[in-house]
Amino acid sequence: MEIIYLIAFGLLSISMLLIFIRLLIGPTLPDRVVALELLATVVVAMAGTYAIFTDRSSFIDVAIVGALTAFLAAIGFARFLERGGPRDD
Repeated sequence: MEIIYLIAFGLLSISMLLIFIRLLIGPTLPDRVVALELLATVVVAMAGTYAIFTDRSSFIDVAIVGALTAFLAAIGFARFLERGGPRDD
């Protein structure tokens, strides 16, 4: 079972690296916002996987708080872009 956790952490780490590259080279602001939200989702997935791996329920709380924070950030970015914030597309 430990190998499955290591594979999951490895895949999540690779996806974080690819998302970070998209965040840096995203051609437009909405692309960067989507990459940032996806990065937050992967961080929540890593916290949840770590909670299962270590059998500690406190990391589930961390994942929930991270997901709520990411959701509020997505709403804030969407409102900013909807009101005509600076766009380079």
